[in-house]
Amino acid sequence: MGRVPNLSRADAQAAARNPLAFVAERWTPAPRTVQRAALSALVMSVVIVVTGGAVRLTGSGLGCPTWPKCTADSLTTTSAMGLHGAIEFGNRLLTYVLCAAVGWAIAAARAAKPFRRSLTRLGWAQFWLVMGNAVLGGIVVLVGLNPYTVAAHFLLSTALIAVATVMWQRTREGDGAPRPLVGPAVQQLVWFLVAASVVLIAVGTVVTGSGPHAGDSSEVERMPLDWETVSKLHAVLAWIVVTLTFALWFVLKAVDAPKGPLDRTRELFVVLLLQGVIGYVQYFTKLPEVLVALHMLGSCLMWIGVLRVLLALRERPDVTADLPGPSAELKAGTSA
Repeated sequence: MGRVPNLSRADAQAAARNPLAFVAERWTPAPRTVQRAALSALVMSVVIVVTGGAVRLTGSGLGCPTWPKCTADSLTTTSAMGLHGAIEFGNRLLTYVLCAAVGWAIAAARAAKPFRRSLTRLGWAQFWLVMGNAVLGGIVVLVGLNPYTVAAHFLLSTALIAVATVMWQRTREGDGAPRPLVGPAVQQLVWFLVAASVVLIAVGTVVTGSGPHAGDSSEVERMPLDWETVSKLHAVLAWIVVTLTFALWFVLKAVDAPKGPLDRTRELFVVLLLQGVIGYVQYFTKLPEVLVALHMLGSCLMWIGVLRVLLALRERPDVTADLPGPSAELKAGTSA
């Protein structure tokens, strides 16, 4: 182990003024480290969604009846609050783990050489989405699990997953200008797929808001809609997404597209089929909690899969790869 350098007073002041710049001057992470940091933030953004679903499915949404404290007199859960309080407070603690993962991603991106401003911006975008969703989560508790705020809470988490997915992808490519790998018609088809997926996820929150899993054992307001009708609409939208995905795969094969878009489309198709099986089984078995939790996980994986298909339609080389080589005159002059 190398000797730890002594920090002067000037170093301490510099670290206090701008800790990220201070770290960047003394640490250069390997590209794989930056990729792993971005991936950890993405994984945690999915974990927080699934554990949040577990809070709702166990009826622990008001296990901590207030926010930001767990009770009016205690920051943490108490023994009197039982299992529901422990589950709700545990999910709140996971927010700090998510913050740590996002912080690591920001620090690694800031310290990477050469410095890539696009990566740090994506990291900070995640940070502010986490902060905004934490506040919104508190509002959800304060308004007694109002279904509209619960839906907004999930949609903001979906936005966080989107930004984390883009950052993870950007760590594995350069900052050169994007080069399309497919034609405009295929790109338009993928954007239709993205739009349909967004509508599918949004309607899924309405299914949740009008369904039986209110998130607490007490009487909780539900969206004034027929749950079965909304569920059938959700199923129709799911089939539209599946059809668009299959059509995309067929078109990519027909135009002899590169391996990347084909692989991502095939992976998405598999996720959609598994998600569809879970969705139909949970519908006909009266929404058992375990299957609903798996369906929420599948929703996150589907969204990541859709974004990976979109991002696979282009490549971004390193900027240095686009720099012109020495001119013929310069080479001749050097050889002379």
